Amino acid sequence: MNILLIGSGGREHALAWAIARSSLTTRLFAAPGNAGIAAEATCIDLDTGDSAAVIAFCKAEDIGLVVVGPEAPLVAGLVDALTQAGIRAFGPSRAAAALEGSKGFTKDLCARADIPTAAYGRFRDASSARAYVEAQGAPIVVKADGLAAGKGVVVAETLEQALEAVDACFDGAYGDAGAEVVIEEFLEGEEASLFVLSDGTTGLALATAQDHKRVGDGDTGPNTGGMGAYSPAPVMAEDLTAQAMREIVGPTIATLAAEGTPFKGVLYAGLMITATGPKLIEYNVRFGDPECQVLMMRLKDDIVALMLASVDGTLDKMSVRWRDDVALTVVLAASGYPGAYDKGSEIRGLKALENDPDVMVFHAGTRAEDGRVLANGGRVLNVTALGATVAQAQARAYAAVDAIDWPQGFCRRDIGWRAVARERGED
Repeated sequence: MNILLIGSGGREHALAWAIARSSLTTRLFAAPGNAGIAAEATCIDLDTGDSAAVIAFCKAEDIGLVVVGPEAPLVAGLVDALTQAGIRAFGPSRAAAALEGSKGFTKDLCARADIPTAAYGRFRDASSARAYVEAQGAPIVVKADGLAAGKGVVVAETLEQALEAVDACFDGAYGDAGAEVVIEEFLEGEEASLFVLSDGTTGLALATAQDHKRVGDGDTGPNTGGMGAYSPAPVMAEDLTAQAMREIVGPTIATLAAEGTPFKGVLYAGLMITATGPKLIEYNVRFGDPECQVLMMRLKDDIVALMLASVDGTLDKMSVRWRDDVALTVVLAASGYPGAYDKGSEIRGLKALENDPDVMVFHAGTRAEDGRVLANGGRVLNVTALGATVAQAQARAYAAVDAIDWPQGFCRRDIGWRAVARERGED
């Protein structure tokens, strides 16, 4: 079938790479795509915020499946419009996408379904929120309720930081996303991510991953969209994954179905592994970025077949296999990120990495111009490698990073450090 992929980042390049290798794919289109995706798909200039334009394109090109990569079109209801037009689309409805679109929605669902999560409060005005913070004390977590491009969460170590975060939300730092604020108990433990396919009733666990949100080595500096990731997550042993499915993801899928908003697509559960077991930090309603890149490198089965089973309600007949290898990705970002950064600098040395079977460079923020690859975003490349161990995957990824000639970029040099220490018996 012909497939349309919505998005332009590293996640979408990884999806395009996997979809292009499916025996079910005839032609792959991407809107808008990027310089890397162009090697796998026909990139098109399409206003993905205009559902009527997307539907018209799908009908003109006989599109059999639309894969929506980023969260914004999902929260805006693109899948609803496509489904109403009789076009299969991978991803949740607008109502189900509220799991990511509203942190308060998810916390209230956890309360109804008795899902383990941090204690919380929801607030629509600064004075009530500030009073709650002062009563609870620090450390405490302050979150803008809506979509804030990964930047609306502050883990406040002091009361002053927490009150500043509350004021920032209500003063418009995150636009409409901060019109409501969720304030949560600070959880102690190690974070991990669990990815699960759902067809509305059945949940099929995919794989685990861990990412690095802070911009600097040693997990220092401001939060970002993610500076690197690896899969599987050593902290997520099989018994913990089963417990998370049983106590967190399963009840979520069942509750949404019972309430008339079945979730179809991929659920990305952000978990804190505490002394008393996994607790839910948040849900995303799409593949993580850069976690998707390491998952696609390890996936042995056909991603399109799995997506179609999610859409068609047949996941109970599916299983999924993974390579035993570890995959690790390092994000190369433009100098200045996550603050202000320049665009347009040339990236050289990518061709020399194309023939290495254990390395894949996914493009996150690039554009092609006159045969050159130019930086076109904050997070620009995801240099991804396979290895028998985390240490080996890490070494291969950084060797590839060092082969890329891009003086205007930078990366963390310690992606996977916690897992490498665990392998060495230091943890």
